[in-house]
Amino acid sequence: MKKYLLTIVLLMCITIACKEEKNETAAAQKELTLLEKIAFANGYENWKNVSELKFTFNVDRDTSHFERSWSWKPKSNDVIMVSATDTVSYNRKQMDSIAENANSSFINDKYWLLAPINILWDENNITQEHLSGAEAPISKKPLQKLTVVYGNEGGYTPGDAYDFYFGNDYIVQEWVFRRANQAEPSMVTSWEDYVEKGGLKIAQMHKMPEANFKLYFTNIEVVTD
Repeated sequence: MKKYLLTIVLLMCITIACKEEKNETAAAQKELTLLEKIAFANGYENWKNVSELKFTFNVDRDTSHFERSWSWKPKSNDVIMVSATDTVSYNRKQMDSIAENANSSFINDKYWLLAPINILWDENNITQEHLSGAEAPISKKPLQKLTVVYGNEGGYTPGDAYDFYFGNDYIVQEWVFRRANQAEPSMVTSWEDYVEKGGLKIAQMHKMPEANFKLYFTNIEVVTD
């Protein structure tokens, strides 16, 4: 009898183990969406560990230079902006008119820094179209193209469109910004000089073809738990 009961217990354990292994395998084989593939290629799986993100947003145009620095604690939504003329501290859950003005700049600068992840955060407010083969606007290389169009309601730039160009590694190499989803590009820049910080993959440099213009990031710091 004891031997019979032991056999039953062993069979039950084997059955449970097989079911767990099957469930784990199914989860591992779950196909990621395109937005997820792009976000994960840029370290999205590590975002949960980020307690603070610091960076300086820079723009050089001809002989002029502009910069502003940010400290963002995403878990509490505390933000500090430091520019040549102002220092503004605010919480994104409780904003007055001064904070609203600073936050519009924060949204812009953060988007340039984290767009491959940001589009996943914004997936409920966008439409998307994917082409497996398209000519990149700067390099003229054959790349994949994802067009993202934001909804007309809410946000700081409703209705705007972005064309992301990337290879089979899902790392963005170039993009096009089209204001209000117009056909002609409003801005075309490269995505280059990638660096890894705190598990996030970030393009530090964006250059515009045939123009004395570059948008870039310095003092990038990712603090993790």
